[in-house]
Amino acid sequence: MARAQDSDLLATYKAKRDFGKTPEPAPKRARKKGNSFVIQKHAARRTHFDFRLEHDGVLKSWAVTKGPSLDPSQKRLAVRTEDHPLEYGGFEGVIPKGEYGGGPVMIWDEGTWEPIGDPDEGLKKGDLKFRLHGKRLKGDWVLVRMKKDRTGGRRENWLLIKKRDAYAGDGEEPTEEYDTSVKTGRTMNQIETGADSAVWTSNKAQKKTPVRKKATAKRTSKPKAKARAKPKAKRSAK
Repeated sequence: MARAQDSDLLATYKAKRDFGKTPEPAPKRARKKGNSFVIQKHAARRTHFDFRLEHDGVLKSWAVTKGPSLDPSQKRLAVRTEDHPLEYGGFEGVIPKGEYGGGPVMIWDEGTWEPIGDPDEGLKKGDLKFRLHGKRLKGDWVLVRMKKDRTGGRRENWLLIKKRDAYAGDGEEPTEEYDTSVKTGRTMNQIETGADSAVWTSNKAQKKTPVRKKATAKRTSKPKAKARAKPKAKRSAK
């Protein structure tokens, strides 16, 4: 029964992708419990912010069209999307054009989150309260599911709202203040055009590059030790 539940959570994610064409992470559910969150700025057909909370071994995901606001009066539309594997949250780079979600992806914020109340009950009732401990976003938030939408139920619309606390601010829009990656400091244009930008490769492959550079630097510094062999010349001069 556990295996059936694992496949059900990521079934939609798997159905929307051809893994023979794009090396996006496989639909594998994590067994260990975690509490990470990530917000990825995504310039696909329309630029939006993918808001992802780690829960039940996957990333529960919403596409926030205008991005999160620190103003409690702003209720931002957050369209519920399919659950994603945890590895997806570590990606920054470019999804190839022609593939599902093609376009540059930036890690706009990341950190940990904690539910306020039972998260499973909150997801079920459509009233998920939580606290963020991010590099840019902090404090209490709530995701509220809307009862009706104009699509006739084809999509699940929620509202992302900042609760009034020490981190709230009337009129404050963090997406306008910050336009670079918290991971690399790059802009969306630099991610899209950079020669070193990953094109949906795994996190493991990305980590190999800096290791090779360090090894090369060590080899070039060894020949300098031969310069110390000058004392022999002084002895012959006597």
